[in-house]
Amino acid sequence: MSESGHSQPGLYGIERRRRWKEPGPGGPQNLSGPGGRERDYIAPWERERRDGSEETGASVMQKTPIILSKPPAERSKQPPPPTPAPAAPPAPAPLEKPIVLMKPREEGKGPTASTGASTPEGTAPPPPAAPAPPKGEKEGQRPTQPVYQIQNRGMGTAAPAAMDPVVGQAKLLPPERMKHSIKLVDDQMNWCDSAIEYLLDQTDVLVVGVLGLQGTGKSMVMSLLSANTPEEDQRAYVFRAQSAEMKERGGNQTSGIDFFITQERIVFLDTQPILSPSILDHLINNDRKLPPEYNLPHTYVEMQSLQIAAFLFTVCHVVIVVQDWFTDLSLYRFLQTAEMVKPSTPSPSHESSSSSGSDEGTEYYPHLVFLQNKARREDFCPRKLRQMHLMIDQLMAHSHLRYKGEGVQSPQTPRYRGTLSMLQCNVFPGLPPDFLDSEVNLFLVPFMDSEAESENPPRAGPGSSPLFSLLPGYRGHPSFQSLVSKLRSQVMSMARPQLSHTILTEKNWFHYAARIWDGVRKSSALAEYSRLLA
Repeated sequence: MSESGHSQPGLYGIERRRRWKEPGPGGPQNLSGPGGRERDYIAPWERERRDGSEETGASVMQKTPIILSKPPAERSKQPPPPTPAPAAPPAPAPLEKPIVLMKPREEGKGPTASTGASTPEGTAPPPPAAPAPPKGEKEGQRPTQPVYQIQNRGMGTAAPAAMDPVVGQAKLLPPERMKHSIKLVDDQMNWCDSAIEYLLDQTDVLVVGVLGLQGTGKSMVMSLLSANTPEEDQRAYVFRAQSAEMKERGGNQTSGIDFFITQERIVFLDTQPILSPSILDHLINNDRKLPPEYNLPHTYVEMQSLQIAAFLFTVCHVVIVVQDWFTDLSLYRFLQTAEMVKPSTPSPSHESSSSSGSDEGTEYYPHLVFLQNKARREDFCPRKLRQMHLMIDQLMAHSHLRYKGEGVQSPQTPRYRGTLSMLQCNVFPGLPPDFLDSEVNLFLVPFMDSEAESENPPRAGPGSSPLFSLLPGYRGHPSFQSLVSKLRSQVMSMARPQLSHTILTEKNWFHYAARIWDGVRKSSALAEYSRLLA
Protein backbone atom coordinates (compact mmCIF):
# COMPACT_ATOMS: atom_id res chain seq x y z
CA MET A 1 0.00 0.00 0.00
CA SER A 2 1.23 3.52 -0.85
CA GLU A 3 0.91 6.61 1.26
CA SER A 4 -2.13 7.70 -0.64
CA GLY A 5 -3.94 4.48 0.35
CA HIS A 6 -3.75 2.86 -3.09
CA SER A 7 -1.96 -0.30 -3.83
CA GLN A 8 0.92 -0.36 -6.30
CA PRO A 9 -0.07 -2.56 -9.16
CA GLY A 10 3.54 -3.49 -10.06
CA LEU A 11 4.42 -4.83 -6.70
CA TYR A 12 1.03 -6.35 -6.15
CA GLY A 13 1.22 -8.19 -9.42
CA ILE A 14 4.68 -9.56 -8.75
CA GLU A 15 3.80 -10.75 -5.26
CA ARG A 16 0.67 -12.40 -6.53
CA ARG A 17 2.51 -14.17 -9.32
CA ARG A 18 5.13 -15.32 -6.99
CA ARG A 19 2.58 -16.61 -4.53
CA TRP A 20 0.78 -18.24 -7.40
CA LYS A 21 3.86 -20.13 -8.52
CA GLU A 22 4.84 -21.42 -5.12
CA PRO A 23 4.14 -25.13 -4.88
CA GLY A 24 1.66 -26.27 -2.34
CA PRO A 25 1.83 -29.28 -0.17
CA GLY A 26 0.46 -31.41 -2.85
CA GLY A 27 3.29 -30.55 -5.28
CA PRO A 28 3.28 -28.27 -8.24
CA GLN A 29 -0.02 -27.34 -9.76
CA ASN A 30 -0.61 -28.19 -13.41
CA LEU A 31 -2.85 -25.54 -15.03
CA SER A 32 -3.01 -27.19 -18.44
CA GLY A 33 -4.37 -30.41 -17.13
CA PRO A 34 -2.83 -33.78 -17.58
CA GLY A 35 -0.12 -33.98 -20.32
CA GLY A 36 0.09 -30.14 -20.74
CA ARG A 37 2.94 -27.78 -20.22
CA GLU A 38 3.23 -25.31 -17.40
CA ARG A 39 2.15 -21.77 -18.45
CA ASP A 40 2.80 -18.56 -16.53
CA TYR A 41 -0.15 -16.39 -15.91
CA ILE A 42 0.32 -12.68 -16.90
CA ALA A 43 -2.02 -10.12 -15.50
CA PRO A 44 -3.87 -7.84 -17.93
CA TRP A 45 -2.20 -4.68 -16.64
CA GLU A 46 1.21 -6.33 -16.99
CA ARG A 47 0.44 -7.21 -20.59
CA GLU A 48 -0.62 -3.60 -21.32
CA ARG A 49 2.58 -2.30 -19.76
CA ARG A 50 4.71 -4.55 -21.96
CA ASP A 51 2.84 -3.52 -25.11
CA GLY A 52 3.29 0.14 -24.23
CA SER A 53 7.02 -0.25 -23.75
CA GLU A 54 7.34 -1.79 -27.24
CA GLU A 55 5.43 1.05 -28.87
CA THR A 56 7.55 3.69 -27.16
CA GLY A 57 10.68 1.94 -28.34
CA ALA A 58 9.53 2.19 -31.96
CA SER A 59 8.68 5.88 -31.71
CA VAL A 60 11.77 7.13 -29.96
CA MET A 61 12.82 9.24 -33.03
CA GLN A 62 9.54 11.20 -33.13
CA LYS A 63 9.83 14.32 -30.97
CA THR A 64 7.14 16.73 -29.99
CA PRO A 65 7.54 20.11 -31.85
CA ILE A 66 8.39 23.08 -29.65
CA ILE A 67 6.92 26.47 -30.56
CA LEU A 68 8.98 29.39 -29.30
CA SER A 69 6.49 32.21 -29.15
CA LYS A 70 5.18 34.54 -26.55
CA PRO A 71 1.54 34.72 -25.65
CA PRO A 72 -0.46 37.42 -27.41
CA ALA A 73 -0.89 39.38 -24.17
CA GLU A 74 2.85 39.69 -23.54
CA ARG A 75 3.54 40.30 -27.24
CA SER A 76 1.31 43.40 -27.27
CA LYS A 77 3.07 44.84 -24.19
CA GLN A 78 6.53 44.65 -25.82
CA PRO A 79 7.70 48.09 -27.11
CA PRO A 80 8.20 48.40 -30.88
CA PRO A 81 11.79 48.29 -32.20
CA PRO A 82 13.45 51.63 -32.88
CA THR A 83 13.13 52.81 -36.49
CA PRO A 84 16.49 53.22 -38.26
CA ALA A 85 17.54 56.53 -39.80
CA PRO A 86 16.38 56.92 -43.41
CA ALA A 87 19.19 55.98 -45.75
CA ALA A 88 19.69 56.92 -49.37
CA PRO A 89 17.64 54.67 -51.62
CA PRO A 90 19.86 52.19 -53.39
CA ALA A 91 20.17 52.29 -57.16
CA PRO A 92 17.39 50.21 -58.70
CA ALA A 93 18.72 46.97 -60.00
CA PRO A 94 17.88 46.13 -63.61
CA LEU A 95 14.77 44.04 -63.75
CA GLU A 96 15.33 40.68 -65.26
CA LYS A 97 12.88 39.67 -67.91
CA PRO A 98 10.75 36.71 -66.89
CA ILE A 99 11.46 33.67 -68.97
CA VAL A 100 8.56 31.32 -69.52
CA LEU A 101 8.57 28.49 -71.96
CA MET A 102 5.19 27.13 -72.97
CA LYS A 103 4.53 23.76 -74.42
CA PRO A 104 1.74 23.59 -76.99
CA ARG A 105 -1.49 22.37 -75.46
CA GLU A 106 -2.29 18.88 -76.52
CA GLU A 107 -5.73 17.46 -76.84
CA GLY A 108 -7.18 16.69 -73.41
CA LYS A 109 -4.25 18.37 -71.54
CA GLY A 110 -3.71 21.84 -70.28
CA PRO A 111 -0.63 23.92 -71.09
CA THR A 112 2.45 23.33 -69.00
CA ALA A 113 5.14 25.89 -68.32
CA SER A 114 8.75 25.50 -67.41
CA THR A 115 11.24 28.12 -66.31
CA GLY A 116 14.96 28.39 -66.28
CA ALA A 117 15.64 28.10 -70.01
CA SER A 118 17.29 30.94 -71.81
CA THR A 119 15.87 32.82 -74.75
CA PRO A 120 17.75 34.76 -77.44
CA GLU A 121 18.81 38.24 -76.60
CA GLY A 122 16.57 40.97 -77.95
CA THR A 123 13.40 38.94 -78.01
CA ALA A 124 10.32 40.32 -76.28
CA PRO A 125 9.35 38.53 -73.02
CA PRO A 126 6.44 36.18 -73.52
CA PRO A 127 3.18 36.70 -71.59
CA PRO A 128 2.78 34.87 -68.26
CA ALA A 129 1.54 31.34 -68.39
CA ALA A 130 -1.99 30.51 -67.33
CA PRO A 131 -2.31 28.89 -63.86
CA ALA A 132 -2.78 25.18 -63.66
CA PRO A 133 -6.37 24.02 -63.22
CA PRO A 134 -7.44 23.02 -59.71
CA LYS A 135 -7.43 19.42 -58.61
CA GLY A 136 -11.17 19.21 -58.64
CA GLU A 137 -11.30 20.16 -62.35
CA LYS A 138 -11.40 17.31 -64.78
CA GLU A 139 -8.49 16.70 -67.08
CA GLY A 140 -9.05 18.15 -70.55
CA GLN A 141 -11.59 20.73 -69.37
CA ARG A 142 -11.12 24.18 -70.92
CA PRO A 143 -9.58 26.63 -68.42
CA THR A 144 -11.51 29.71 -67.45
CA GLN A 145 -8.63 32.15 -68.10
CA PRO A 146 -7.17 32.77 -71.59
CA VAL A 147 -4.13 30.68 -72.45
CA TYR A 148 -1.40 32.18 -74.66
CA GLN A 149 0.50 29.68 -76.76
CA ILE A 150 4.03 30.66 -77.72
CA GLN A 151 5.67 28.87 -80.58
CA ASN A 152 8.79 29.50 -82.67
CA ARG A 153 8.12 29.63 -86.39
CA GLY A 154 11.79 29.73 -87.29
CA MET A 155 12.20 25.93 -87.12
CA GLY A 156 14.60 26.13 -84.21
CA THR A 157 16.21 29.44 -85.16
CA ALA A 158 16.08 32.59 -83.10
CA ALA A 159 12.93 34.65 -83.42
CA PRO A 160 13.52 38.03 -85.14
CA ALA A 161 13.50 41.13 -83.02
CA ALA A 162 10.49 43.41 -83.14
CA MET A 163 10.88 45.89 -86.01
CA ASP A 164 10.91 49.56 -85.20
CA PRO A 165 7.77 51.23 -86.63
CA VAL A 166 9.89 54.04 -88.04
CA VAL A 167 12.10 51.57 -89.90
CA GLY A 168 9.09 49.65 -91.18
CA GLN A 169 7.46 52.84 -92.43
CA ALA A 170 10.69 53.88 -94.16
CA LYS A 171 10.75 50.61 -96.09
CA LEU A 172 7.27 51.29 -97.43
CA LEU A 173 8.14 54.74 -98.69
CA PRO A 174 9.13 55.18 -102.35
CA PRO A 175 12.78 55.86 -103.12
CA GLU A 176 14.13 59.35 -103.11
CA ARG A 177 12.92 61.45 -106.00
CA MET A 178 15.63 62.40 -108.47
CA LYS A 179 16.13 66.10 -109.05
CA HIS A 180 18.70 65.86 -111.81
CA SER A 181 20.25 63.25 -114.02
CA ILE A 182 23.31 61.19 -113.12
CA LYS A 183 25.91 59.39 -115.19
CA LEU A 184 25.30 55.86 -116.40
CA VAL A 185 28.32 55.93 -118.77
CA ASP A 186 30.92 58.66 -118.31
CA ASP A 187 32.84 60.57 -120.98
CA GLN A 188 35.56 57.87 -120.92
CA MET A 189 32.94 55.27 -121.84
CA ASN A 190 33.16 53.59 -118.41
CA TRP A 191 30.13 52.16 -116.58
CA CYS A 192 28.90 53.92 -113.42
CA ASP A 193 27.07 52.12 -110.56
CA SER A 194 25.48 55.11 -108.82
CA ALA A 195 22.09 54.68 -110.56
CA ILE A 196 21.23 51.45 -108.74
CA GLU A 197 20.44 53.41 -105.56
CA TYR A 198 17.27 54.74 -107.20
CA LEU A 199 15.95 51.41 -108.49
CA LEU A 200 13.43 49.00 -106.97
CA ASP A 201 12.67 45.28 -107.14
CA GLN A 202 9.58 45.62 -109.33
CA THR A 203 9.00 44.69 -112.98
CA ASP A 204 6.70 47.49 -114.18
CA VAL A 205 9.36 49.68 -115.79
CA LEU A 206 9.68 51.43 -119.16
CA VAL A 207 13.09 52.36 -120.61
CA VAL A 208 13.25 55.20 -123.14
CA GLY A 209 16.45 56.19 -124.94
CA VAL A 210 17.29 58.93 -127.42
CA LEU A 211 19.62 59.25 -130.40
CA GLY A 212 20.34 62.22 -132.65
CA LEU A 213 22.87 64.46 -134.24
CA GLN A 214 24.46 67.41 -132.49
CA GLY A 215 22.20 70.35 -131.60
CA THR A 216 18.89 68.69 -132.49
CA GLY A 217 17.40 69.16 -128.98
CA LYS A 218 17.72 65.67 -127.49
CA SER A 219 18.23 66.82 -123.90
CA MET A 220 15.37 69.32 -124.10
CA VAL A 221 12.97 66.68 -125.45
CA MET A 222 13.94 64.15 -122.76
CA SER A 223 13.54 66.76 -120.02
CA LEU A 224 10.05 67.68 -121.25
CA LEU A 225 9.05 64.03 -121.45
CA SER A 226 10.35 63.18 -117.98
CA ALA A 227 9.89 65.91 -115.39
CA ASN A 228 9.83 69.46 -116.76
CA THR A 229 7.38 71.78 -118.47
CA PRO A 230 8.00 74.33 -121.24
CA GLU A 231 7.32 77.19 -118.82
CA GLU A 232 10.29 76.32 -116.58
CA ASP A 233 13.76 77.72 -116.95
CA GLN A 234 15.93 75.50 -119.13
CA ARG A 235 18.74 75.74 -116.61
CA ALA A 236 16.54 73.77 -114.17
CA TYR A 237 15.91 70.89 -116.58
CA VAL A 238 16.84 67.41 -115.36
CA PHE A 239 18.92 66.93 -118.53
CA ARG A 240 21.07 69.99 -119.00
CA ALA A 241 20.40 71.56 -122.37
CA GLN A 242 22.97 73.24 -124.58
CA SER A 243 23.77 76.68 -123.25
CA ALA A 244 24.20 79.79 -125.39
CA GLU A 245 27.95 79.79 -124.78
CA MET A 246 28.17 76.15 -125.83
CA LYS A 247 26.25 76.93 -129.00
CA GLU A 248 28.65 79.75 -129.86
CA ARG A 249 31.63 77.44 -129.38
CA GLY A 250 29.97 74.70 -131.41
CA GLY A 251 30.40 72.18 -128.60
CA ASN A 252 28.21 69.41 -127.21
CA GLN A 253 26.63 69.55 -123.77
CA THR A 254 26.05 65.85 -123.03
CA SER A 255 28.89 63.35 -122.89
CA GLY A 256 28.43 59.62 -122.40
CA ILE A 257 24.96 58.46 -121.24
CA ASP A 258 22.87 60.25 -118.58
CA PHE A 259 20.29 58.44 -116.43
CA PHE A 260 17.02 59.64 -114.91
CA ILE A 261 14.01 57.74 -113.51
CA THR A 262 10.62 59.26 -112.72
CA GLN A 263 8.18 58.45 -109.92
CA GLU A 264 6.11 56.55 -112.53
CA ARG A 265 9.10 54.17 -112.88
CA ILE A 266 10.10 55.31 -116.39
CA VAL A 267 13.82 55.33 -117.14
CA PHE A 268 15.12 58.00 -119.53
CA LEU A 269 18.58 57.70 -121.10
CA ASP A 270 20.07 60.81 -122.73
CA THR A 271 23.14 60.27 -124.90
CA GLN A 272 25.91 62.29 -126.43
CA PRO A 273 25.43 63.27 -130.11
CA ILE A 274 26.23 60.62 -132.67
CA LEU A 275 28.91 61.36 -135.24
CA SER A 276 29.64 64.58 -133.37
CA PRO A 277 32.09 67.02 -135.00
CA SER A 278 32.77 68.71 -131.63
CA ILE A 279 34.00 65.43 -130.11
CA LEU A 280 36.22 64.86 -133.13
CA ASP A 281 37.59 68.40 -132.86
CA HIS A 282 38.30 67.84 -129.16
CA LEU A 283 40.26 64.66 -129.92
CA ILE A 284 42.35 66.29 -132.62
CA ASN A 285 43.15 69.64 -130.98
CA ASN A 286 43.79 68.34 -127.45
CA ASP A 287 46.07 65.50 -128.57
CA ARG A 288 43.99 63.06 -126.61
CA LYS A 289 45.37 59.54 -126.68
CA LEU A 290 43.21 57.03 -128.48
CA PRO A 291 42.71 53.42 -127.39
CA PRO A 292 45.23 51.07 -129.02
CA GLU A 293 42.62 49.38 -131.20
CA TYR A 294 41.77 52.66 -132.99
CA ASN A 295 44.23 54.41 -135.26
CA LEU A 296 42.25 57.43 -136.48
CA PRO A 297 40.13 59.90 -134.44
CA HIS A 298 37.13 59.81 -136.79
CA THR A 299 37.07 56.00 -136.52
CA TYR A 300 37.01 56.25 -132.74
CA VAL A 301 34.14 58.79 -132.84
CA GLU A 302 32.07 56.60 -135.16
CA MET A 303 32.73 53.49 -133.06
CA GLN A 304 31.65 55.35 -129.92
CA SER A 305 28.39 56.30 -131.63
CA LEU A 306 27.80 52.72 -132.80
CA GLN A 307 28.44 51.35 -129.32
CA ILE A 308 25.87 53.72 -127.79
CA ALA A 309 23.27 52.99 -130.49
CA ALA A 310 23.76 49.21 -130.26
CA PHE A 311 23.48 49.44 -126.48
CA LEU A 312 20.18 51.36 -126.67
CA PHE A 313 18.76 48.92 -129.23
CA THR A 314 19.32 46.10 -126.71
CA VAL A 315 18.25 47.57 -123.33
CA CYS A 316 15.48 50.07 -124.26
CA HIS A 317 11.79 49.56 -124.97
CA VAL A 318 11.55 52.80 -126.97
CA VAL A 319 14.32 54.64 -128.83
CA ILE A 320 13.55 58.17 -130.04
CA VAL A 321 15.52 59.44 -133.05
CA VAL A 322 15.52 63.25 -132.99
CA GLN A 323 16.21 65.27 -136.13
CA ASP A 324 15.69 68.96 -136.77
CA TRP A 325 15.39 68.85 -140.55
CA PHE A 326 14.06 66.30 -143.01
CA THR A 327 16.12 64.36 -143.75
CA ASP A 328 19.75 63.19 -143.46
CA LEU A 329 20.41 59.94 -145.32
CA SER A 330 23.61 59.27 -143.33
CA LEU A 331 21.45 59.01 -140.21
CA TYR A 332 19.47 56.09 -141.66
CA ARG A 333 22.64 54.32 -142.79
CA PHE A 334 24.00 54.74 -139.28
CA LEU A 335 20.82 53.21 -137.76
CA GLN A 336 21.04 50.17 -140.03
CA THR A 337 24.73 49.71 -139.20
CA ALA A 338 23.99 49.85 -135.46
CA GLU A 339 21.25 47.27 -135.97
CA MET A 340 23.73 45.03 -137.76
CA VAL A 341 26.31 45.11 -134.92
CA LYS A 342 23.72 44.96 -132.15
CA PRO A 343 24.46 42.18 -129.65
CA SER A 344 22.10 39.24 -129.86
CA THR A 345 19.48 38.69 -127.20
CA PRO A 346 20.59 36.07 -124.63
CA SER A 347 18.56 32.92 -125.21
CA PRO A 348 17.48 30.49 -122.46
CA SER A 349 19.91 27.64 -121.83
CA HIS A 350 17.34 24.92 -122.50
CA GLU A 351 16.86 25.99 -126.14
CA SER A 352 18.65 23.77 -128.63
CA SER A 353 21.16 25.14 -131.07
CA SER A 354 19.10 23.91 -134.02
CA SER A 355 16.27 26.30 -133.19
CA SER A 356 18.58 29.32 -133.61
CA GLY A 357 18.42 29.19 -137.38
CA SER A 358 15.62 31.74 -137.42
CA ASP A 359 16.99 34.70 -135.44
CA GLU A 360 14.07 36.96 -136.24
CA GLY A 361 11.67 35.11 -133.96
CA THR A 362 13.92 35.23 -130.87
CA GLU A 363 15.89 38.44 -131.41
CA TYR A 364 14.73 41.53 -129.56
CA TYR A 365 14.18 44.87 -131.35
CA PRO A 366 12.84 48.05 -129.69
CA HIS A 367 10.21 50.50 -130.89
CA LEU A 368 11.77 53.24 -133.02
CA VAL A 369 10.15 56.70 -132.98
CA PHE A 370 11.19 59.46 -135.41
CA LEU A 371 10.72 62.89 -133.79
CA GLN A 372 10.85 65.87 -136.14
CA ASN A 373 11.88 68.71 -133.82
CA LYS A 374 11.71 72.39 -134.78
CA ALA A 375 9.11 71.61 -137.42
CA ARG A 376 7.90 74.48 -139.58
CA ARG A 377 4.36 75.36 -140.53
CA GLU A 378 4.55 73.69 -143.96
CA ASP A 379 5.69 70.41 -142.35
CA PHE A 380 2.18 70.05 -140.88
CA CYS A 381 0.62 70.12 -144.34
CA PRO A 382 -1.19 66.80 -145.04
CA ARG A 383 0.60 66.38 -148.40
CA LYS A 384 4.03 66.92 -146.81
CA LEU A 385 3.08 64.61 -143.94
CA ARG A 386 2.25 61.78 -146.38
CA GLN A 387 5.58 62.24 -148.21
CA MET A 388 7.54 62.05 -144.95
CA HIS A 389 5.84 58.81 -143.89
CA LEU A 390 6.41 57.26 -147.31
CA MET A 391 10.10 58.17 -147.41
CA ILE A 392 10.86 56.82 -143.92
CA ASP A 393 9.02 53.60 -144.76
CA GLN A 394 11.11 53.10 -147.90
CA LEU A 395 14.42 53.91 -146.18
CA MET A 396 13.73 51.50 -143.31
CA ALA A 397 12.07 48.79 -145.40
CA HIS A 398 14.78 46.17 -144.68
CA SER A 399 15.09 46.94 -140.97
CA HIS A 400 13.82 44.70 -138.18
CA LEU A 401 13.40 47.66 -135.84
CA ARG A 402 9.78 48.35 -134.91
CA TYR A 403 9.45 51.68 -136.68
CA LYS A 404 5.76 51.09 -137.50
CA GLY A 405 2.84 49.24 -136.02
CA GLU A 406 1.14 45.99 -136.93
CA GLY A 407 -0.42 45.48 -140.33
CA VAL A 408 -4.13 46.17 -140.79
CA GLN A 409 -5.91 44.44 -143.64
CA SER A 410 -8.10 46.59 -145.87
CA PRO A 411 -10.20 45.62 -148.91
CA GLN A 412 -7.69 47.24 -151.30
CA THR A 413 -4.15 46.75 -149.96
CA PRO A 414 -2.66 45.89 -146.56
CA ARG A 415 -1.61 49.00 -144.69
CA TYR A 416 0.14 49.69 -141.39
CA ARG A 417 -0.98 51.79 -138.48
CA GLY A 418 1.77 53.35 -136.43
CA THR A 419 2.31 52.41 -132.81
CA LEU A 420 2.76 56.13 -132.16
CA SER A 421 0.30 57.98 -134.40
CA MET A 422 -0.48 61.66 -134.81
CA LEU A 423 -3.77 60.76 -136.46
CA GLN A 424 -4.96 58.86 -133.37
CA CYS A 425 -4.26 61.73 -130.95
CA ASN A 426 -6.40 64.22 -132.91
CA VAL A 427 -3.58 66.43 -134.15
CA PHE A 428 -5.18 66.44 -137.62
CA PRO A 429 -8.90 66.30 -136.89
CA GLY A 430 -9.92 66.63 -140.54
CA LEU A 431 -7.94 63.64 -141.81
CA PRO A 432 -9.53 60.15 -141.90
CA PRO A 433 -7.74 57.28 -140.12
CA ASP A 434 -6.84 55.64 -143.45
CA PHE A 435 -5.26 58.78 -144.89
CA LEU A 436 -1.78 57.26 -144.73
CA ASP A 437 -1.24 53.99 -146.58
CA SER A 438 1.73 53.01 -144.42
CA GLU A 439 1.99 55.00 -141.19
CA VAL A 440 5.30 55.01 -139.34
CA ASN A 441 6.12 56.18 -135.83
CA LEU A 442 6.59 59.85 -136.73
CA PHE A 443 5.77 62.87 -134.57
CA LEU A 444 6.20 66.58 -135.32
CA VAL A 445 7.03 69.23 -132.70
CA PRO A 446 7.33 72.93 -133.66
CA PHE A 447 9.85 75.46 -132.44
CA MET A 448 9.65 76.08 -128.74
CA ASP A 449 10.25 79.81 -129.28
CA SER A 450 7.27 80.07 -131.63
CA GLU A 451 4.94 80.35 -128.63
CA ALA A 452 6.32 83.81 -127.85
CA GLU A 453 5.52 84.93 -131.38
CA SER A 454 1.99 83.52 -131.18
CA GLU A 455 1.23 85.64 -128.11
CA ASN A 456 1.61 88.80 -130.24
CA PRO A 457 0.33 87.76 -133.66
CA PRO A 458 0.32 90.26 -136.50
CA ARG A 459 -2.86 92.27 -136.56
CA ALA A 460 -4.93 93.13 -139.59
CA GLY A 461 -4.41 96.45 -141.36
CA PRO A 462 -6.43 99.55 -140.69
CA GLY A 463 -8.71 98.92 -143.68
CA SER A 464 -9.69 95.40 -142.58
CA SER A 465 -12.67 94.40 -140.54
CA PRO A 466 -12.27 94.87 -136.75
CA LEU A 467 -13.56 91.32 -136.22
CA PHE A 468 -10.43 89.76 -137.73
CA SER A 469 -8.19 91.89 -135.55
CA LEU A 470 -9.53 90.08 -132.48
CA LEU A 471 -8.71 86.60 -133.80
CA PRO A 472 -5.33 84.97 -133.02
CA GLY A 473 -2.81 84.54 -135.76
CA TYR A 474 -2.76 81.37 -137.81
CA ARG A 475 -0.03 78.93 -136.78
CA GLY A 476 -0.99 75.87 -138.82
CA HIS A 477 -0.47 73.44 -135.92
CA PRO A 478 -1.48 73.01 -132.26
CA SER A 479 0.47 74.72 -129.50
CA PHE A 480 3.87 73.48 -128.37
CA GLN A 481 2.57 72.50 -124.91
CA SER A 482 -0.31 70.55 -126.43
CA LEU A 483 1.94 68.60 -128.79
CA VAL A 484 4.47 67.79 -126.05
CA SER A 485 1.66 66.54 -123.80
CA LYS A 486 0.31 64.31 -126.60
CA LEU A 487 3.80 63.01 -127.32
CA ARG A 488 4.35 62.18 -123.64
CA SER A 489 1.08 60.27 -123.38
CA GLN A 490 1.84 58.36 -126.59
CA VAL A 491 5.35 57.36 -125.47
CA MET A 492 4.30 56.31 -121.98
CA SER A 493 1.47 54.16 -123.34
CA MET A 494 3.63 52.19 -125.77
CA ALA A 495 4.00 48.44 -125.36
CA ARG A 496 6.78 47.13 -123.15
CA PRO A 497 8.17 44.00 -124.81
CA GLN A 498 10.28 41.59 -122.83
CA LEU A 499 13.96 42.51 -123.12
CA SER A 500 15.31 39.01 -122.43
CA HIS A 501 14.01 35.47 -121.90
CA THR A 502 13.24 36.34 -118.24
CA ILE A 503 11.17 39.15 -116.75
CA LEU A 504 13.52 41.81 -115.37
CA THR A 505 13.03 44.02 -112.35
CA GLU A 506 14.56 47.48 -112.23
CA LYS A 507 17.69 46.25 -110.46
CA ASN A 508 17.92 43.22 -112.72
CA TRP A 509 17.68 45.52 -115.72
CA PHE A 510 20.60 47.56 -114.36
CA HIS A 511 22.81 44.47 -114.06
CA TYR A 512 21.63 43.25 -117.47
CA ALA A 513 22.49 46.63 -119.03
CA ALA A 514 25.95 46.53 -117.41
CA ARG A 515 26.63 43.12 -118.98
CA ILE A 516 25.37 44.34 -122.37
CA TRP A 517 27.61 47.42 -122.23
CA ASP A 518 30.62 45.27 -121.38
CA GLY A 519 29.73 42.97 -124.27
CA VAL A 520 29.39 45.91 -126.66
CA ARG A 521 32.83 47.23 -125.70
CA LYS A 522 34.34 43.80 -126.39
CA SER A 523 32.20 42.96 -129.42
CA SER A 524 34.01 41.10 -132.17
CA ALA A 525 31.57 42.48 -134.78
CA LEU A 526 32.42 46.05 -133.84
CA ALA A 527 36.14 45.25 -133.82
CA GLU A 528 35.88 43.78 -137.33
CA TYR A 529 33.90 46.81 -138.53
CA SER A 530 36.53 49.19 -137.13
CA ARG A 531 39.25 47.31 -139.04
CA LEU A 532 37.24 47.71 -142.23
CA LEU A 533 36.97 51.46 -141.62
CA ALA A 534 40.71 51.76 -141.14
